[in-house]
Amino acid sequence: MDGVNDSVVSEFILIGLSNSQEIYLFLFWFFSVFYMRIILGNLFIMFTVIIDSHLHSPMYFLLANLSLLDLDLSSTTVPKMISDLFTCCNIISFPKFLIQIFFIHVMGGVEMVLLIAMAYDRYTAICKPLHYLTIMNPNMCVVLVLAAWTIGVIHAVSQFVFVINLPFCGPNNMGSFYCDFPRVIKLACIDTYRLEFVVTANSGLISMGTFFFLIVSYIFILVTVRNHSSKDLSKAFFTLSAHITVVVLFFAPCMFLYVWPFPTKSLDTFFAIVNFVVTPVLNPAIYTLRNKDMKMAMRRLSGQVVSSREITDFTGKNTR
Repeated sequence: MDGVNDSVVSEFILIGLSNSQEIYLFLFWFFSVFYMRIILGNLFIMFTVIIDSHLHSPMYFLLANLSLLDLDLSSTTVPKMISDLFTCCNIISFPKFLIQIFFIHVMGGVEMVLLIAMAYDRYTAICKPLHYLTIMNPNMCVVLVLAAWTIGVIHAVSQFVFVINLPFCGPNNMGSFYCDFPRVIKLACIDTYRLEFVVTANSGLISMGTFFFLIVSYIFILVTVRNHSSKDLSKAFFTLSAHITVVVLFFAPCMFLYVWPFPTKSLDTFFAIVNFVVTPVLNPAIYTLRNKDMKMAMRRLSGQVVSSREITDFTGKNTR
């Protein structure tokens, strides 16, 4: 903690998305609507999985956890961004700056591992259907989720310990609308070449390696299905296409933000918005619109809500 005490900088300036007041107002409503959709969409999936007994299976247990992570990851940056757009005050204090960085990488690391767990779940269900319930038992699901959270925390802490001891005595302009390691390191008052390499290896190369591992695993599943029965190939591809879409949406921005050697502010902002705003909105739509079980569960839940409302209205009329 000595590095924090030696730092002269007590707050950082986050660059806004625009200098125009009219565009500020548009972006405020745009991100507010998107954030409400993120909250409602992901909470609806979690609530549906918990309430509907037909969805008490490993795949939907992992899906509910993915929705929780999407909501948490978005909440690390979007509320602050909406607040900045409303107040036109793009300043973040040093403690809040550290907290935002830490939780961004915790949630990102957990989601990375959870997507691997979901790929393993689909591999077991498609390639080993007779042993699926034995392998993906409730204990295994809990272990996978706990492992994801443990690895996510380790991933964040392994970088956080370096940043928290960096001295900040010069410029405090972050150059982005949120805080993250690559931008923070450049503001330090010491030579950070080695630390930049650590961040690239930790976040960038791991993201890239995980992405290619997942894509190869999905290809392996499809090839395995094709060798056994070409008739089931289209069904397996339809099932996996949702997972592949989610993987691409999550990892493409990560690889650009941490590996691309020639970053530009416009592309950096675009991919950050995709990661924190667009992907958490699309994930619920992808899994609900392309999943028959989720559609049926939504209809059952809607039917129960309508029935309970009718019973309440009927009871109220009789009481009167």
